[in-house]
Amino acid sequence: MPFEKWVAIGKLLSTSQSSMAWCLGDWLVHGESAYAGRYREIVELYSFNYQTLRNYAWVARRFPLSRRRDKLSFGHHAEVASCPEAERDYWLRRAEEHGWSRNRLRCEVRASARLRSAADPGAAEDGSTLRDMAIRLSPTAGQLEIWEQAASNAGVKLAVWAVQVLNASAGARGTATVDPVADDLN
Repeated sequence: MPFEKWVAIGKLLSTSQSSMAWCLGDWLVHGESAYAGRYREIVELYSFNYQTLRNYAWVARRFPLSRRRDKLSFGHHAEVASCPEAERDYWLRRAEEHGWSRNRLRCEVRASARLRSAADPGAAEDGSTLRDMAIRLSPTAGQLEIWEQAASNAGVKLAVWAVQVLNASAGARGTATVDPVADDLN
């Protein structure tokens, strides 16, 4: 197989993977509302990773079809899903304009957050005051492996994933803020 064809196949597979994440996220969002109480058994029947699907659904809810950028991957959208709505659009527009990879977008968003934090370390994006909190967990090796895999599947670090899961579980409507120092520990 010629190199160019091999590269083209890889691009197609990458695009398919991103499309599948959106499709599964939208599918779960629909199932949650249309079949409350029954959709989870179907998810388990098909051996989907439940937390991965929950992450897909969370991102899908944050980006209605009209706000998704076709030129960017699901991973790009997942990177900024915890940002306020206007900021999500800003970062996705920048990523699209500059042709940033998902990892480059992640670095740019974090650098911006660190600059804002340095300017006013006690203020959250919504104007409220942030509180530092440390939670100590003692997971089994198996639990930790599952959590790390879920975070990896979501394309985020473990600390970010944990905040997202806590917010989703609590039905939080604000944005998650993660201490960059704690984030760097993962």
